[in-house]
Amino acid sequence: MGKLTCKSFCIAAAMICAVAAPAIARDVTVFAAASLRGALDEVAALSADTVVISYGGSGAMARQVAQGAPADLVVLANPQWMDWLHAQGVVAPDAAAPLLTNTLVLIGHSGPEMPNPDADALLARLNGGRMAMGQRDAVPAGVYARAWLEHIGAWSTVEPHLAEVENVRAALALVARGDAPLGVVYGSDAGAEPKVSVLWRIPSEQHPAISYPAAALTPEGAQFMTTLRSPQAAAIFVRHGFSLP
Repeated sequence: MGKLTCKSFCIAAAMICAVAAPAIARDVTVFAAASLRGALDEVAALSADTVVISYGGSGAMARQVAQGAPADLVVLANPQWMDWLHAQGVVAPDAAAPLLTNTLVLIGHSGPEMPNPDADALLARLNGGRMAMGQRDAVPAGVYARAWLEHIGAWSTVEPHLAEVENVRAALALVARGDAPLGVVYGSDAGAEPKVSVLWRIPSEQHPAISYPAAALTPEGAQFMTTLRSPQAAAIFVRHGFSLP
């Protein structure tokens, strides 16, 4: 009888410990547009949780999430990709909200500014080289770049001289290394790379509005969204060249 009582006590004690033990914390996984690298890393450091961020082109990030990648939160650089995730049944209709805005700039490895460039000026500056930009159909920065080139009537002239890459940071790197004379990136990207010069700040009316929507996919993602919208995070984003909606 004594042994049975002792055994029962041990089982009861184990159950109490199991109930009292804190839940095991897990990492918060974020899929984000490549142009957020640096700024989002700093914001993640504000969180009490461990935040793991996967960066890439918005199209690639959206497709991975749609295919079942374990994301808690997604931040893209174009509302169209977020709408696509909604159509795929991944993002709830009211889950996505604008987080940031940005600007578009023409950059070069060096050289004088190019005020209000046209097709001939761009072709002369390329001098046989290529203009780096995101892929026209999948990378938001590439979509915006094409819209600008079409607006100024330079698309058909410049198209054969493009170097289209998988994300905007890859385009930035080509110009920074001197592998491409020109590139079209976000203003925040240009500010993050001292080896490039801004040659022309592209007027916002010459391309679609640049917006970064964010959507939480899990309760953990919703908790980190609170951090993203904090005043401390806003200060970090603005310092990195982004603007608030």
